[in-house]
Amino acid sequence: MTRRSCAIYAVGIICASLLVVGIGLFVGQVFRTFMLNRLKKEIVLVEGSRVFESWKSPPPPVYMEYFFFNVTNVDAFLGGAKPEVTQVGPYTYREYRYKDNVSMGEEDKMVSAYNYKSFVFLREKSVGDPAVDIINTVNIPAWAVMNKLKDSFWRASAMSIWMSSMGSGLFAAHTVDEWLWGYTDPLLVRISATNPEVETVFGLMYKKNGSHSGEFVYHTGKQDSMDYGRVETWKGESQLTFWNSNQSNSINGSDGSAFHPMLDKKERIYIFTPDLCRSIHMEFEKDVEVKGIPAYRFTPPRSVFASKEENPANEGFCVTPKECLGTGLLKVSPCRKGAPVVASFPHFYLAEDKYVAAIDGMSPKRQHHQTFLDLNPTTGVIVRANKRAQINVLLNRVSGFPKTRSLNNTVFPVMFINESVVIDDASAARVHKLLLIVTLVSNFPLIIVGLGGIMLLVLVILLLRVRTQKNEVKRTVFTKPLYATSTEEDTSYAPVSDKEKEDPQNGTYISLTPKGDPQA
Repeated sequence: MTRRSCAIYAVGIICASLLVVGIGLFVGQVFRTFMLNRLKKEIVLVEGSRVFESWKSPPPPVYMEYFFFNVTNVDAFLGGAKPEVTQVGPYTYREYRYKDNVSMGEEDKMVSAYNYKSFVFLREKSVGDPAVDIINTVNIPAWAVMNKLKDSFWRASAMSIWMSSMGSGLFAAHTVDEWLWGYTDPLLVRISATNPEVETVFGLMYKKNGSHSGEFVYHTGKQDSMDYGRVETWKGESQLTFWNSNQSNSINGSDGSAFHPMLDKKERIYIFTPDLCRSIHMEFEKDVEVKGIPAYRFTPPRSVFASKEENPANEGFCVTPKECLGTGLLKVSPCRKGAPVVASFPHFYLAEDKYVAAIDGMSPKRQHHQTFLDLNPTTGVIVRANKRAQINVLLNRVSGFPKTRSLNNTVFPVMFINESVVIDDASAARVHKLLLIVTLVSNFPLIIVGLGGIMLLVLVILLLRVRTQKNEVKRTVFTKPLYATSTEEDTSYAPVSDKEKEDPQNGTYISLTPKGDPQA
């Protein structure tokens, strides 16, 4: 066997081996399964894991924007006209988040922590000065007191006289700072004299700067990666007590800061949010990309805040059968000390048209008012998010308060928030590196198949060259016998004499005479 034949056999064997091994590994998903199992072990909420420190102190900057609705026709509205509001904002704050008092549970299956938040005002990202700008809107403390007394005509009448003497009306004007972080309300001060449990200071974000929302206990994901970040208990309870059904009181999903790896487009993402006193779900909307990182966008569908007629599962969120609001609204008074506070998406996005039509100044737009989460499906990392919610107050006629006699049931917008985050460059670089490793290891069988393809090409080239050389040998033409010793120039045709001789039998004949022979 020649050296060339040995090379061809060797290339053929290597080619076949690479193709068989590569295709077998690809079909069996061996490397991909190995990589994903490794990834699941790395993404756990335990000391020393890849994600633990960033879970405790998230590096991407979070911004909280506050938008207020300033009422421009208070007197006309109290007389029965449609309210007119103007959006004012944003007033932007940098939100700092961190988890404190972190404690690992038995066998690292659970971890407990307190979620702290603090806010720092950013003048360059705001429309004005919150300490100066005045907002005229619903007097929430007054309406909370009125709502408490709505079932007692005589007590309500006495409170109405009391409020009038103090100059406490149905609407109030305060600075943005006061509406957000608190002001001393004279009506609450008067009531607290006989009811010490009543807080004298009111603010939409009162006591929320530098504070926490209670102890959370999370699953670390060590036992099951699908439970990564899932809330087990809040304030020591695994069920809420605000609502009227077990399903409504369930604590489902994470707190919105962590999601399990290997997300699927078909699954629902559950988030428990203390601000809404309930869990909500989100569904896949579309594929997106943030700083070169592929992501799935999840958004809450209309069914989350749908009426009990549209979604019977929401019947448990009705405070009473008479107070079950329509699609797009959630009355959160059970966890707001009875205040008639209603939650919705900004500008009543995804709500019934009647709520939008009832207020001049509402203009719901998906781009500006939708809540969404962009999650990398491989790691579950949040690459971009916008949490948007609106605070409203339910206004209606209250027996004993003459100023409300011209009012119809109105869900009045007070303020909405936009809490946003985009992954920072350093974190994006780490995610890119991790995804590259996952891709290379997962696709290693394809690399083997590619090498096998290259070897197959080399084998084909070698075989073609051998075949070409054999054909060239077959086409070789030998122009004279190997034993010939003279060339064409050595001989010539010449007649025997100057006059060609004729043979009567055979005709003319000629003889061969060497060139240069003088006798020729």
